[in-house]
Amino acid sequence: MQSKVPADLLNLLDSFPDPKILLDQQYRILAANTAYRREFGHQGKIEGQYCYALSHHYDKPCDQAGETCPLRASMESGEPSRVLHVHHTSAGRDHVEVEMVPVKNETGNTTYYMETMHTLLRARDGARERELVGYSRPFNRMLELAKRVASHESSVLLLGESGTGKELVAHAIHDMSPRASAPFVALECSGLTETLFESEMFGHEKGAFTGAVGSKIGLVEAVRGGTLFLDEVGDIPLSLQVKLLRLMEAGTYRRIGGLEPLSADFRLVAATHRDLAEMVREGTFRQDLYFRINVFPIQLPPLRERMEDLPMLVNTLLARLEPVRRITLSEEALSTLMQHDFPGNVRELRNVLERALIMVDGNTIQPHHFYLGTMKSGQPDIPAANPTGEIAPLANLEKRYLEWAAASFQGDRKTLAARLGISERTLYRKLRDVEAE
Repeated sequence: MQSKVPADLLNLLDSFPDPKILLDQQYRILAANTAYRREFGHQGKIEGQYCYALSHHYDKPCDQAGETCPLRASMESGEPSRVLHVHHTSAGRDHVEVEMVPVKNETGNTTYYMETMHTLLRARDGARERELVGYSRPFNRMLELAKRVASHESSVLLLGESGTGKELVAHAIHDMSPRASAPFVALECSGLTETLFESEMFGHEKGAFTGAVGSKIGLVEAVRGGTLFLDEVGDIPLSLQVKLLRLMEAGTYRRIGGLEPLSADFRLVAATHRDLAEMVREGTFRQDLYFRINVFPIQLPPLRERMEDLPMLVNTLLARLEPVRRITLSEEALSTLMQHDFPGNVRELRNVLERALIMVDGNTIQPHHFYLGTMKSGQPDIPAANPTGEIAPLANLEKRYLEWAAASFQGDRKTLAARLGISERTLYRKLRDVEAE
């Protein structure tokens, strides 16, 4: 039986500018404010309907459909809960941050649950080229982490293969942060010499070295108040890592040839495709710098793990590459792309489509317009569960898979444990058991 919501609570709910609904423990909507009806396009009676039916078009709660449910989490913990979901809105499917808060009565018992929806900022005019595209669960988990850390000042380390869009994610973190109105400055760290690194980062005074015919401000000065993105930070030589560490710890720097200390004001987002933890163990990356930049790591999924996003990515990239003509893919062409493992990820997909646009004479791309090359992902194949064909104990098969996963995974053990769906402690225990045999 549906609970009757007090009139004063209904009035309070409708006074909020953000979309809000009240829920009971059976996932039923008890009340919705005007902002919710406007944002999510529900003009009829929604009281009594299930939240998962309206938001996800599911026939069961989202926690039973493989998603993290904020209502379930809040009911179990008695505390607020927050997740990023893909909801059906008045503008179509969109990423929505969902915040759930228990509403308690005078005796301290929870009577309702208040859900607030925040639609993620869509790309502003002129920023379509860096708009993130995807609704798959691996992509959504990555985006949820980016949204969570955006409002904080913590350093972020973006991990993942080349071509997964690390600079786009860095820009998205900047755009969702309080520093969004300040500059976003990127520096590619590969191949930098010591002099060039210092000059680019800190600037120099006139006459500081041969060829310094005038003064120049560095990126740290140019980015003041904004976000500094260091791409391929794992390629910084050891001799230069200490300079970056000193900048982050002291918060001050000097231009080359200058005497006056200047204060730095930026938020650092770094990225690498390398295994920095392994580099620390090998002595090729400073441990103290690693802990400085690895405050909040985010693993970007490769394209082969989010192939359900490929049709949307194709349409978006085609619109960017050929904004005048309306180009489409035949079913055979799309099927050909879906069967490719894309070792170069989204960057490779863009190149494949760009070549196809050159080759196609009409408006429909066919499989023969593609050149997919012969590259493989470089990832070792998952071993056959039981190559002997014999019935084997499940424990043996698990150990065999763990050996493969530990040997082939590029990230740290904490991330691997999350990908396997177990705790880090459990992973270490299982690996110890494997090594003991």
